[in-house]
Amino acid sequence: MTDYTAMKDGIFKSVCSLDCPDQCGLLIHKENGKIVKVQGDPDHPVTQGNICNKVRNVTARLYDEKRLTTPLKRVGQKGEGQFAPITWEEAIETIRQKWTKLIEEKGPESILPYSFYGNMGNLNAEGMDRRFFYRLGSSQLDRTICQSAGTTGYKYTMGASIGTDPEETIHTKLFIFWGINAVSTNMHQITLAQKARKQGAKIVVIDVHKNQTGRMADWFIPLRPGTDSALALGIMHVLFKEERTDDAFLEAYTVGHKELREHVKQYDPDTVERITGVPKDDIITLARMYAETSPSLIRIGNGLQHHDNGGMSIRTISCLPALTGQWLHKGGGAMKSNSSFLSYNETALQRPDLLKERTPRSFNMNQLGSVLTNAEPSVDSLFIYSCNPAVVTPEANKVREGLMREDLFTVVHDLFLTETAAYADIVLPATSAFENEDFYTSYWHHYIQIQEPVIERYGESKSNTEVFRLLAHAMGFEDEAFRETDAELMEQALHHPENPHYEDISYEALKEKKWIKAKRGPFQELKLQTPSGKIELYSEQMKKDGYPALPTYVPLYQESDYPLTFIPGPNHNFLNSTFSLHEKHQKLEKFPKLHMNEQDAKERKIEDGDMVRVLNDRGECELVVSVGQNVLSGVVVSQGLWADQKGKKHLVNGLTPDRLADMGGGATFFSGRVEVEKLSKKK
Repeated sequence: MTDYTAMKDGIFKSVCSLDCPDQCGLLIHKENGKIVKVQGDPDHPVTQGNICNKVRNVTARLYDEKRLTTPLKRVGQKGEGQFAPITWEEAIETIRQKWTKLIEEKGPESILPYSFYGNMGNLNAEGMDRRFFYRLGSSQLDRTICQSAGTTGYKYTMGASIGTDPEETIHTKLFIFWGINAVSTNMHQITLAQKARKQGAKIVVIDVHKNQTGRMADWFIPLRPGTDSALALGIMHVLFKEERTDDAFLEAYTVGHKELREHVKQYDPDTVERITGVPKDDIITLARMYAETSPSLIRIGNGLQHHDNGGMSIRTISCLPALTGQWLHKGGGAMKSNSSFLSYNETALQRPDLLKERTPRSFNMNQLGSVLTNAEPSVDSLFIYSCNPAVVTPEANKVREGLMREDLFTVVHDLFLTETAAYADIVLPATSAFENEDFYTSYWHHYIQIQEPVIERYGESKSNTEVFRLLAHAMGFEDEAFRETDAELMEQALHHPENPHYEDISYEALKEKKWIKAKRGPFQELKLQTPSGKIELYSEQMKKDGYPALPTYVPLYQESDYPLTFIPGPNHNFLNSTFSLHEKHQKLEKFPKLHMNEQDAKERKIEDGDMVRVLNDRGECELVVSVGQNVLSGVVVSQGLWADQKGKKHLVNGLTPDRLADMGGGATFFSGRVEVEKLSKKK
């Protein structure tokens, strides 16, 4: 392998490591050993040279003067952020001593790893770390904060995370972006839709907020939060009633269409209008448009699954393409995730056999606050990496209360002294993705990509795989699994004969080609992994699991009498809390806003630009209000997770519930209730 880190100047191929479906190909420009410019790679078959502001300005993050260069130990009170530099040897030995004592006194389950996908490289996100914590016998983490509810719901219908090939959507004639602000979170799907639009395609956006994607649509349809399944069922009602279904497809490729036909009679347009707020004439028009336009594509977003009924909502929407036979049309069908096409050998990479037949307890990551404050026996040590739970986790005030425990030994491995790291006892400096070797699997397009190190390590930073090898050695683990190199990990992960789409994929091939597309044929050749092998409009498995066998609207849980539903969505220039610490990206985003309907604002004597307090029993935050018609009455929407700033209250997840969604242990970020009060005129 060529050592690009030794080359001080030049342009090098790379891949974006962010938790984003687009997973862009990049060109890294180096001068004197430093990255001076990041561009999109025009040779990449899907992203074709276009990148977002976040990545275009990533050098501001890589070389931010606040980036960590050495391990640190806490010297002040928890949460104050006062630390002193130490050596790696001292840091690892401190962790070893603390954990050894905890294991002797309380057992290994007193230790809990906490991580997510701040770096989407598979080795660093779920490789050596999984091996280490399996071998340790620690408590385990259910990593369900993002998409698990919707993935579970979609799987009941389609069997796996499979959908339309994005490259084929240039042929699509009707795009329905449902619950996704794709301009900010899937920009290349917008690029493809715009290309199709020039050929006559129409774009419909269904959402609770008329965001940038809604504003560029041919037709924006607002609906009440958590009523998405009702709207989908209303569309089904019209399709069946007006005999606009593809009965040949239903007979050949589905189970349960006769039961569904009877079931949706109750979801007539008048009923669905009362539930969703969408006028009945619009429901009928949308259903007819969907029936008459082919190929049509539904791009299903993450947003709508972050409700109490999120899994069922996505299960319901995923049934729609079958009714009109769209899966047989190039550019037709649906897309929530395509991750199954690129699924690698997780067993070989993660090595669950290292558990040695133990079954440690497991905690849902959405409920970290409750875990730290209420778990019995207690969790007495956290190892946090690739994640910033003090900002991103529901009930964030309860999370911070737990992190303040003096008896909690916390280690954080990160690039910066994040809000979470401020509560740590030991902080370890992490490499950026450009300093690691890793492989990446998109959950939107069908390309697997390799990252080779482009720059030298920043200060004394180390990758996740290096840190867990050091910890394994310190803890006396002599298993061969902890001596294997990153290259060997990749070879094992990419040897996956069970995945029929991996025909030409291997580590050696990936090193040579930089990216490889998964093999897939037309829909007719896919072997669906449902129990029946067909699209399951009626699911016997759902019935066995305690859910309605047919798609069903289930109202949101009414947690309180607070009058407004609060939707803390993403913004354009951050990715969760990543980039929120950096002045460059803060300037691009300007300031945190709360979008509010003018009727709700008038009732509260709030005017556009006022500073307001958003509150409930969990906490409060202060934002600048944007008054208008971008949201329906009864709904308020914030955008972005802003970094802590002295004297400012921006912690939106202090208001969000840690209830779990209906399926998959998913989060319910968007099902919280709040009140909004005027504070002052904006200065």
